[in-house]
Amino acid sequence: MLSPTVRQDAQILWEFHQMPDEDRATDVAIGLGGHDISVAEHTAALYRRGRFPLVAFSGANAPTTVEKFPRGEAVHFAERAEQLGVPREAMVLETKATNTSENFTFTRDLLLSQKIDPGSATIISRPYQQRRAWATARKVWPGLEVVCSARWQSLEDYIVSIGDEQRVLSMLVGDTQRLWVYADAGFAVPVEVPDDVRAAYERLVAAGYTSRLVSV
Repeated sequence: MLSPTVRQDAQILWEFHQMPDEDRATDVAIGLGGHDISVAEHTAALYRRGRFPLVAFSGANAPTTVEKFPRGEAVHFAERAEQLGVPREAMVLETKATNTSENFTFTRDLLLSQKIDPGSATIISRPYQQRRAWATARKVWPGLEVVCSARWQSLEDYIVSIGDEQRVLSMLVGDTQRLWVYADAGFAVPVEVPDDVRAAYERLVAAGYTSRLVSV
C-alpha cells in the first residue's frame, strides 16, 4: 500500500510522462518492445481504427523480458497484434534492438532496406515511456514527424495490470532520470523537467525506488 506522499509523487511523474495523442493518421506505427503486452494491444486497436497502414514492432530482449517473451519482444507483440486483427502482412519485425535508441535506428534501417521511407510515425509505448521515446526519436530520426500514443490508464489501474507496485514506481523513477542522463550522453534531445517533477523524483529516490536507475 503506497503512502499518501509516495502516491502523490508517483502521480506527478505519471502525469508528466503522458503526452497527448494527436489522433491523426501517420505512415507507420512503431511499437516499442518491453515487458508490457498492452503496447501490442493498443497498436492493434489503433490499426483497426485506420490510424496507420503499417506496424513495425521493435525489440529483442532485456533481462526483465526474456522469461516472459522468450522468442523476443517484437515476435510476441506481433503475435498478440495478429490475434487482435492486424494482418501479418501489415507488420514488420525488428528483432535486434535492446534499447530505445536502437529501436528507432534499427527500425529506420529495416524499413529503408525494404524501400519504405516514412515521413510520419505513431510511436506506441508504455505510458511512462512516452516523453523519453519522443526525445529519443527526435535525436536519432530527426526528419520523422512523431505522434506519441499509449493506452490510457490511471496509475492505479496500471499498477494492477502489471501486478507489481514496486516495479512500476521504479520504472517511473528510472525513465525520469533517463531524460537528462540520455540527453547529456547525446542519445536524446533535452526535455525540460519542471521543478515539481524533479522534486517528486528526488523524494521517490530517497524512498528507495532506485532499481531502475542508471549509473552516471
